[in-house]
Amino acid sequence: MKFEKTFKLENNLTVNRIGFGAMRITGKGIWGLPEDKNEALKVLKRAVELGVNFIDTADSYGPNVSEELISEALFPYPKDLVIATKGGFLRSGPQQWAIDASPAHLEKALDGSLKRLKLDTIDLYQLHRIDPKVPAYLTFEFLKQAQQDGKIKHIGLSEVSVDEIKMAEKYFKVVSVQNKFSVDFRNWEPVLEYCNQNNIAFIPWNPLNAGNVGKIEMIQKIAKKHNSKVNTIALRWLLHHSNNILLISGTSSIMHLEENMNCNSIELSEGDMLELNKIYSFSAKTGI
Repeated sequence: MKFEKTFKLENNLTVNRIGFGAMRITGKGIWGLPEDKNEALKVLKRAVELGVNFIDTADSYGPNVSEELISEALFPYPKDLVIATKGGFLRSGPQQWAIDASPAHLEKALDGSLKRLKLDTIDLYQLHRIDPKVPAYLTFEFLKQAQQDGKIKHIGLSEVSVDEIKMAEKYFKVVSVQNKFSVDFRNWEPVLEYCNQNNIAFIPWNPLNAGNVGKIEMIQKIAKKHNSKVNTIALRWLLHHSNNILLISGTSSIMHLEENMNCNSIELSEGDMLELNKIYSFSAKTGI
């Protein structure tokens, strides 16, 4: 398989496969302003300097804070910068998340995102979750209409199965799917395969499995071989695993940002990939 450094969203938005996730630039518990706002702004600017042209955020990060910081740091935006945001969560406090994908809430969320990001159209708007309390067709019809109205260019989904993607595609073209996925958490592999077959971007959230990969000896061994960090190797594995994967690892530190970006300079051998692929089998058997 030829390794690709870029991916085209619906064949018209070319993005570098190493993007930036803007959840961690908010306060503790993804709530409120960050401890060091100036550092958060510097991280965003540095990400773009390092070649990032795909930033993932959501109205619920803060809430609103992440989007506001992005526009403060980067507006007017570089021509090739794609900002993807999401709607579908209510926030009542730190680490408190409640799904609301009703048309009424999504309309308010979408209009708020457009205002905070200072955009007329959002390049990629992602449904944060399908709401079990709301008939899915109502949510999908709203997104379809918002796209027809020009508020949204492309639509993506998050935490969905293949059947749910197919259901959504009766209303609009799904160009991205954002599911939890990492070298040691691969429960959504069938979804990744479906996305790859249909030219849909797959955006893994929690790509380092909350740091748990650092406890696994096999990845530490390969990191040492490449004189690299465990997290960097985990990110590089994702890039090698499938060419439709877009990385959105996030941080509030320039140092960690630069470490993450270093995954672009590492070349994993077939032997490295074989060793890393054993981690999932190990995790599945042991539950670690």
